[in-house]
Amino acid sequence: MSGSPRRRRHAARSAWLSIRTRLRRQFITRNRRLALVLAVAVAGIGIAAVRVSATWFSPGLMILPILAGGLLLWPRALRILFLVVAVMLAYDVAEAGQRTGFGIVATIVIIAAFADVLARTRAKLGLQGLRGDQMLIELRDRIRSRSSLPPLPEGWAAEWVLRPAGGAMFGGDFIVSFCDGTRLEVAVVDVSGKGIDAGTRALLLSGAFGGLLGSLPADRFLPACNSYLRRTEPAEGFVTAVHLVLDLGTGSYVVSSAGHPPAAQFESAKGVWRLTQARGIVLGVVPDLRQQAESGTLRTGDAIMLYTDGLVEIPGRDIDLGIDRLLGEADRLVAAGFPGGAESLVRALSAGDGPVDDCALVLIWRA
Repeated sequence: MSGSPRRRRHAARSAWLSIRTRLRRQFITRNRRLALVLAVAVAGIGIAAVRVSATWFSPGLMILPILAGGLLLWPRALRILFLVVAVMLAYDVAEAGQRTGFGIVATIVIIAAFADVLARTRAKLGLQGLRGDQMLIELRDRIRSRSSLPPLPEGWAAEWVLRPAGGAMFGGDFIVSFCDGTRLEVAVVDVSGKGIDAGTRALLLSGAFGGLLGSLPADRFLPACNSYLRRTEPAEGFVTAVHLVLDLGTGSYVVSSAGHPPAAQFESAKGVWRLTQARGIVLGVVPDLRQQAESGTLRTGDAIMLYTDGLVEIPGRDIDLGIDRLLGEADRLVAAGFPGGAESLVRALSAGDGPVDDCALVLIWRA
């Protein structure tokens, strides 16, 4: 007889351990635990709306768990939450009648559809919650940090501006640079398209072009970029670029272009800006990149300016008019001084009927 209660206690303990193990397995992931919490919240709101007060616990409060589910749950768990919401809405309608009207139900259904789209979109990235947004912010910061120019030795200064179209985080223009203390290399690149549409390509290409810059002889940089584009994305559209190699000791430079607007040099001895004559075919179009580079020298007081066509191109007008406008605004920097000039130029050309495309500008001068 004494063994029977002991066996019953042992059997009950074994059953409890088995149930607890199954529950742990079911709710081992954060997603399932969160889904359970949101389902309990929905059930609590639905019951409280009938049993406590519809004023304090309106069925419309179910929108909050639904939105949280759209941000934080995987689609499958979210749809189970929708089932709980549907059951509680049916319960509220049956018990409260007129108090749970068609407007509240329709609003909840619309919000649920929006949450479902949000969850499915984030599931494609494999990221839930705000981690996807954080990843985009980090990518934007990486592009900006990679585009920043390195510190230059005494006697030289430089500024740069990158401005995506429409206030987007990403754009099709980017800058890559390299400096070993005696030589500066800068490339300003324009990917076809604008805003976010071109931003993904610009992100990939900035890493590839940044790796090539400084790793190859200067005269092989643009041909190597051309070969890379021909291998990887021949049908993705064209890319233009201008490449500057500057000797920081002598001030001599070589500028090469691949379908890019001409660089502009300020000659302090003459007090004028002039356009360089470097020419070339856009990247990614032909196997053999034909180029016509130009050499020159930056003396004390001289400057050179690299920019993308988004800064000078206005729909319906000749690009030469935009370049003339840029040089006209740049003339004002001579009296005021070059510090702060890059931002000033972009701001001036963006006013009124200014550019609506992504734009980038690099200004380098010899003090």
